[in-house]
Amino acid sequence: MRIGQYQLINNVILAPMAGVTDQPFRQLCHELGAGMTVSEMLSSNPKVWHTDKSRQRMDHSGELGIRAVQIAGSEPHLMAEAARVNVAMGAQIIDINMGCPAKKVNKKLAGSALMQHPALVEKILTAVVEAVDVPVTLKTRTGWDPEHKNGIEIAQIAERCGIQSLAIHGRTRACMYKGNAEYDTIRAIKQAVSIPVVANGDITCPEQAKSVLDNTGADAIMIGRGAQGNPWLFREIDHYLRHGEHHPKPSNDEVAETVLKHVKRLHQFYGDYQGVRIARKHVGWYLNERPGGREMRQQFNQIEQPNEQLDTLEHYFVTVEKR
Repeated sequence: MRIGQYQLINNVILAPMAGVTDQPFRQLCHELGAGMTVSEMLSSNPKVWHTDKSRQRMDHSGELGIRAVQIAGSEPHLMAEAARVNVAMGAQIIDINMGCPAKKVNKKLAGSALMQHPALVEKILTAVVEAVDVPVTLKTRTGWDPEHKNGIEIAQIAERCGIQSLAIHGRTRACMYKGNAEYDTIRAIKQAVSIPVVANGDITCPEQAKSVLDNTGADAIMIGRGAQGNPWLFREIDHYLRHGEHHPKPSNDEVAETVLKHVKRLHQFYGDYQGVRIARKHVGWYLNERPGGREMRQQFNQIEQPNEQLDTLEHYFVTVEKR
């Protein structure tokens, strides 16, 4: 899998997810086998670039692997400027968001709402591609709703505009995250263009990853919600695709080490106050399927101090090991 001049180490990619794929999580997924990670969505509105949230999202220093940054908006000139600013700050690939289904994004005609306006899509893609000298990629859905699936049309526009890779979440905006991903639509899009296509949606295990690649003909897969609380999924899928056998599941010791490392990085990146709060959702995902996870999560969510979070997690994993 190549995107422009960049060769990915494998074809298993971490999807951009607002509020999830921050730098600490991207680093962890890269270390555990992701071929590329994509940043959280950044607004193209310069008025919000000076908020703490945007400054953290625009910090590309210390990144591991290819620095891919996603931008969102609906005005071509602002999207072009956002691309230029992020490239100046270290982005090596610019990804354009036309897949986010969130109402607050769509009401500004950004995210998946843009798929209703192919002419505007073409203007945005052209403006961004012409603004920067790095590869530009696009993430979309299959359409706005089941009655208006125009994923093929948008993909062909993207190819004409110079987009160098296309990721498709196999649902319409109206479907949000319900039902099953439409891999047949992704296959039709792949057959309609010559640029690399990345399949996204409902990929949570190695067997599903291989099935999706086989059935769609996609060049790569993108993991989103399946990686929440399970960053080991990247190496498991990569190993299965390469060797046709399962990679051993992480031991309790490795799970403990990974979770503690992740929480420490969150504290360091965000500071004590914000880091403690952001750690809660990640730890909740880690504990979701583990023994005593529900009770531990309730206890963890009451903790206000970073050191206490780490001590509590260490005690939990020692207790689990003895069961």
